[in-house]
Amino acid sequence: MNNTLLQTPLFDWHQAHGGRMVDFAGWSMPVQYESIVSEHVATRQAAGLFDVSHMGRLMIAGPDSTAWLEGLLTRRVDNLPVGRARYTLVAGIDLEAAEGEVASSDPVILDDALITRLADAKDATPRYLLVVNASNRSRVLRWLEHRLPETGVTLTDCSSATAMIAVQGPVVFGTTAEAVASGPLAAILPAEVLAAVASLPVYAGLETTIAGAPATVSRTGYTGEDGVELVVEASVATTVWEQLLDAGAAAGVRACGLGSRDTLRLEAGMPLYGHELVETSNPFAIGLGLAVNLDGRSFPGAAAFAAERDALSQQRVGLQFESRRAARQGDQVNVPAGAACGMVTSGSFAPTIGCGVALAFVDAAVAVPGTQLEVVVRNTPLPVRVVPLPFYRRSRGAD
Repeated sequence: MNNTLLQTPLFDWHQAHGGRMVDFAGWSMPVQYESIVSEHVATRQAAGLFDVSHMGRLMIAGPDSTAWLEGLLTRRVDNLPVGRARYTLVAGIDLEAAEGEVASSDPVILDDALITRLADAKDATPRYLLVVNASNRSRVLRWLEHRLPETGVTLTDCSSATAMIAVQGPVVFGTTAEAVASGPLAAILPAEVLAAVASLPVYAGLETTIAGAPATVSRTGYTGEDGVELVVEASVATTVWEQLLDAGAAAGVRACGLGSRDTLRLEAGMPLYGHELVETSNPFAIGLGLAVNLDGRSFPGAAAFAAERDALSQQRVGLQFESRRAARQGDQVNVPAGAACGMVTSGSFAPTIGCGVALAFVDAAVAVPGTQLEVVVRNTPLPVRVVPLPFYRRSRGAD
């Protein structure tokens, strides 16, 4: 293995427990332990534990931090309540690629991210946590540092000092208070904190103490299941991970790799940067209009996004195959026995659905549920049907 790969605080645990380690965005990460399908099913039926420490965690604070972020993110920040999170895009100049040509460069989508407003500091100044993708952390950080004012805002990359663990699946909260109290989170959270976490709405979070160290818990995820994402101190990551696994073992909770995380997000119809979302994407064509608040706002790329709002010559759709065969990114989509009409951005066998599925951009004229199309997989045209997204939607129960 390449010794230059970065390692999360849980790297030794993954190796000792049979994780098949791969290079993912410069990090040595477990793609699976036993099989992607079994880990996928475990998450849908019980819960999966995912090490997502490779993602970037940036702390932003200071009296001017709200206004600063308001001028940088595509989603509004000035009305974000304490304890709530929002999905957003980060648009700006890729300084790593610009090579000094910043003045003549146009803004691009550097990443998609999650911005959470934490409790205000003791001096009543705002504090935020920005979570970004591992593959884009360096260029997002460089762009933010480039735009950082001399005073009023502090920016701290706390990625290496912390670990991030996702606990996803129906047994995390169950359907009753008794189920919550006996779930895996009970191993790391006192009863009153656990009750507060269980009462959080989706895209909300709180700060607490886990294993004696400061931590955040947010009701977010990337699997289509209910659950939480934890940010804990790196020094306690293995302890917290093992406590969660031990407490959930009887209920079927298991360690899962990034392979099943990808099939889970695909079934849930969630876009992935580098696939559905790229630097030059039209977010409205992807279905991410909710992440772009234009009215009365100014941020890098806002004018270009405004011009694209109604330019929907192609749209993102879901495609369902008749068999288990799956398409891959770059496979061509055709009208039956006819011309090309689009391209696949993500595809896989979907264990919950029982067949192959794909996300694709296709011409608006054929982006209608029920439309029959073909995808060329290894030179073989396979029939597919346009279906509504997401492919899988969990039962909301009493949420």
